[in-house]
Amino acid sequence: MSLIEAIVLGIVQGLTEFLPVSSSGHLELTKAILGDSSVPEESLLMTVVLHAATALSTIVIFRKDIIELLSGLFQFKNNEQFKYSVKIVLSMIPAAAVGVLLEDEIEQLFGGQILLVGLMLLVTGTLLFLADRAKNTDKTVSNRNAIIIGISQAIAILPGISRSGATISTSVLLGIDRQKAARFSFLMVVPLILGKMAKDLLSGDLMASNTEPTLLLAGFAAAFIAGLIACTWMIKLVKKSQLKYFSYYCYVVGLAAIIYTFV
Repeated sequence: MSLIEAIVLGIVQGLTEFLPVSSSGHLELTKAILGDSSVPEESLLMTVVLHAATALSTIVIFRKDIIELLSGLFQFKNNEQFKYSVKIVLSMIPAAAVGVLLEDEIEQLFGGQILLVGLMLLVTGTLLFLADRAKNTDKTVSNRNAIIIGISQAIAILPGISRSGATISTSVLLGIDRQKAARFSFLMVVPLILGKMAKDLLSGDLMASNTEPTLLLAGFAAAFIAGLIACTWMIKLVKKSQLKYFSYYCYVVGLAAIIYTFV
């Protein structure tokens, strides 16, 4: 992997983690475009580093919300912060269960599955289009809604299904206020990212990585900066009901990926 490729992967990860166009799908497409000989498989260590960068950008953007939640939790009372934290935990259960029980099966879905990515991008585009047309979005996240949103997050493990797109669209279609939907979508993924990072670190597999520190730093910086921009932009776009433009993008890229596999 060259320095340019590391930066490109970082930018793609940072943008697509927050923009509703599927980070996993775009990383697969990016690796296909760069060529398997250049990036045969994104190293586990690079994967961890890029996800750490996007997790940090989320923490920076929502630092006030996170501090408020943590301060409320340490009061050890059944307050609003505790109730909101329970909802985040509930939303994590489906994805955590799928990740633990179907880890080997999930890994087989990655690594050049361009047709699958294309088809799932069409699904993402449809979800975004429907969410953009949703009316009466003025509810808050309930425990039941948190579980349903969590299921959509679990399904978004598939490459091509956007995690943010699936969770925000599901929230909006459930009638949840758009800004609250974006806030919940971004906050609910932070514990999962940190948990996945901890699992990878404890597995010992990272010791086998020979990725140069310079490449890791470049990828981290690119993903962090791109993540800050994308997260801030996405919050504004959701509030203004402009998800349909991303649905068009997903349709175009999805169809291009499908055509690519048959050419």
